[in-house]
Amino acid sequence: MTQGWITAIGMMSGTSLDGVDAALIETDGVEVRRLDQSVFVPYAPELRERMRACFGNRSATNSEHVVADDLTQVHVDAVNMLLEKTGMSAGDIGVIGFHGQTVFHEPASGLTRQIGTPDMLAEKTGIPVVADFRLADVAAGGEGAPLAPVYHAALMKSAGVSVPVAVLNIGGVSNVTWIGEGDDILAFDCGPGNARLDDWMLRHTGNPVDLNGATAASGTGNPMVEIKFLEDPYFDRVPPKSLDREDMAARIDGLVAEAKLNVSDGAATLANCTVAAIVAGVNHLPVAPTSWFVCGGGRHNQYVMETLASRLGVPVRSVDELDWDGDAVEAECFGYLAVRHLQGLPLSFPGTTGVPAPCCGGKLYTTKKAA
Repeated sequence: MTQGWITAIGMMSGTSLDGVDAALIETDGVEVRRLDQSVFVPYAPELRERMRACFGNRSATNSEHVVADDLTQVHVDAVNMLLEKTGMSAGDIGVIGFHGQTVFHEPASGLTRQIGTPDMLAEKTGIPVVADFRLADVAAGGEGAPLAPVYHAALMKSAGVSVPVAVLNIGGVSNVTWIGEGDDILAFDCGPGNARLDDWMLRHTGNPVDLNGATAASGTGNPMVEIKFLEDPYFDRVPPKSLDREDMAARIDGLVAEAKLNVSDGAATLANCTVAAIVAGVNHLPVAPTSWFVCGGGRHNQYVMETLASRLGVPVRSVDELDWDGDAVEAECFGYLAVRHLQGLPLSFPGTTGVPAPCCGGKLYTTKKAA
């Protein structure tokens, strides 16, 4: 077990497949000092498509190993860019938290797969790496996700926000962290986040995102699609619970295709489904939050944010209003979790992943350069 404060780099490649976020934090594994230093390195479209082709792989393929190395190189580039931006060297960094790219997540079968090459990242940066964050939780009977709640709670403690409060991450999948009195937290994946809308936009416009929600705002949502979408049994499942990026994809795509929607109406309908999944999740919270703070790419979608506030009937704000960096929170989280691994502290809990007892996780990959 390591003592004291450690400077860490956290890295995240989310289900939206846009690129790699790398962020710097200082933490002792409990408290955290945000340094407001982060970088983003986008994936080349060609690599993004090769990564997308790996989704759904229950086991590794030969081509997947090449993709893993290539996406890891983007992480190496992000670390070097962050060090250059901050004027720091590899020797100033205690550890890197490397999430990798989730390509398959089916905890009911005891499977969660993140691709990436952590030993390559350690060797090329000269910094020890903690990776494989979800495996121990799933092996112990947990959902393996979400893992950000312990970090959300640590940040919120110092923010002075009255509870109960919710931190909502809208990435490819949306997940919520409910924070009550003391150390009372509950978390789960709500449903599809940006993934279905992003795929719709890419397919119909060539752009992988609905910028500011402008396309959705120009359309009219189809309420019958939304109603049928909410009939999925996932929404009645008691949390903790988690989703793969492709869960519900065929169902939603089928409903939208059946409705024969144009581009803007399809975008509005898919955005409404994202909101509906989040609102449905309130039924599983101990007490309805008095306010919501949103991180992840979805907070940039003005249509989603306004629709969410309207349906929840309480303030919905970006975490940037708390002086957090809403684009870097998930990356910072994995720096925090990496240090918790070094400190021998649990990463997941019965209320966050359904694991039977607080669960430590991650695996340390050391480097000859750091030795």
